[in-house]
Amino acid sequence: MTKFKAFMMSRRTLVTDMLLLFGVTVLAIVAAWGFIAIDQPRWLMALALGGLSAVALGSVVMRFVMRPDHLRARQSHLILEIANQSLAHLRKGLTEESAQAVCQITLEHTDAAAVAITDTERVLGFAGVGEDHHVVGGLILTDATHQALDTREHAVIPLREDIGCPDYDCPLRAAIIVPLEIRGQACGTLKFYYTAPHLLNETQLAMAEGLARLLSTQLELSELERQTELAYRMELKALQAQINPHFLFNTINTIASLIRTDPPHARELLREFAHFYRRTLETSEEPVALQSELEYVRTYLHFERARFGERIVSAEDIDPRVLHFPVPAFIVQPVVENCIQHGMRAEAALHIQVVASVVGDVLTLSVIDDGIGISEDRLPRILEPGIGLGMGIALTNVHDRLKGHFGPGSGLTVESVEGVGTTVKLIIRGVDLETKGLQ
Repeated sequence: MTKFKAFMMSRRTLVTDMLLLFGVTVLAIVAAWGFIAIDQPRWLMALALGGLSAVALGSVVMRFVMRPDHLRARQSHLILEIANQSLAHLRKGLTEESAQAVCQITLEHTDAAAVAITDTERVLGFAGVGEDHHVVGGLILTDATHQALDTREHAVIPLREDIGCPDYDCPLRAAIIVPLEIRGQACGTLKFYYTAPHLLNETQLAMAEGLARLLSTQLELSELERQTELAYRMELKALQAQINPHFLFNTINTIASLIRTDPPHARELLREFAHFYRRTLETSEEPVALQSELEYVRTYLHFERARFGERIVSAEDIDPRVLHFPVPAFIVQPVVENCIQHGMRAEAALHIQVVASVVGDVLTLSVIDDGIGISEDRLPRILEPGIGLGMGIALTNVHDRLKGHFGPGSGLTVESVEGVGTTVKLIIRGVDLETKGLQ
C-alpha cells in the first residue's frame, strides 16, 4: 500500500470515528441530563435514547459499508464492468475512436468529474466536465503525465496549477494519472479528474490503478491479435513465394511446347493461366467459400494435366452442404500440388481424389492419392518445419493456418503407406450445420 493510500484511509477512519464519538457524547449528555432532572419532559428522554440507538445502528452500518473487503468488492465489480464494455472498442487498439468510447464508459461508472486517455504524446479521448476546452488530439500539457509515462508510476495531482490547463475558468482542480502499458512499456495514460482536491481518496486511486491494469491487458491482447494476423499474412505470402515460381516455370514451359504443336490450346491455357496466377498473387486475407477453393484446385489440375497428360486422374466427392462454408484461401491446392510433386510414380498414373464430408460438428477435407507414399521414418515428422523437399513447407503452413483460424483440434493429419499412397485430412472443428455457411 502506498503512503498516499495509507494516509487517506487513516484520515477517513479518523474522521468517521470522531463524528461517531461526538454524536454519542452529545446524546449521552442529553440522556443523563434527562435522568438527573426528573422534571424534564419524557419526550426529551425518549428522543435522546432514540438518538443513541440510531447512532449505534448507524455506526454498525457505516463500519460495514466502509470495510476494506466491501470496498474492494465494489471496486472490482465496477472495474470489471468497465473492462467488459470496453473490450470491443480496445480490440481496435489505442485510437481516438476507441479511447473516446472508453472514456465515456468509464465516466458513467466512476465518481470522476472527467476521464481522459492519452498515448505518449497526444490526448486521444476526453469525457466529462471541461469537454469544451480539453481538445482531443491536442498535445499533452501536464508535466505529471510525462512523468507518469517516464517512470511508469501513478501520479496524484492535488493542485489546479499542476493540471496544466490553460483555461483559467476550468473547474477541474485535481487529478489521478496512471500509465497504460504494453509488454512493460508505457503506451499512454488513464486520467481521472475531480472538481476539488478533497475528492481524492484511496478508493479513487485504487479504481484508477485497477482499471489501468485491465485496460493495459486488453491493449496487449489487441496487439497480440494484430501480430498474429500479421504472422498469418506473412505465412501465406511465404507459401505463395515457395509454390508460385516452381509452378510458374513448369506451366510456362508446357505452354511454350504447345505453341508449336497445338497453338489454339496454348492460347486457351495462356488466358486461363493469367487469370489463375492473378488470383494466386492476390492478398487472400478474408475467407472464401469452399466452392471457390475447389474451383481453384480444378484449374490447377487442368494445367498439370496439360503437362503430364493421362498420368494425372482426378475425382471429387463433395457434400453439397459444405460448398458455401468459408475457409482460409489457398489451403486445398497446396496439398494437391504436394501429391503431384512428391507422389507421382515413374510410369504409372497418379489418381487424386478430393473428398469433403461433415460428421457432427467436424468438417473433413481429404486429399487422397495412390502415389509412392511416405516412408515410416519420415511420416511422424512430416508436419515439422523444414521436413521434406520443395513443397515440404506446404503441409506445415496449411496445418498452422487451420489451427489459427478454427482453433485447437483443427489442422492436418497425414496417413501414408510407402508404395501404396497418402491421405491428407484437413480437419475443421466447431462447424454448425445451422450456420449460413452450410445450406
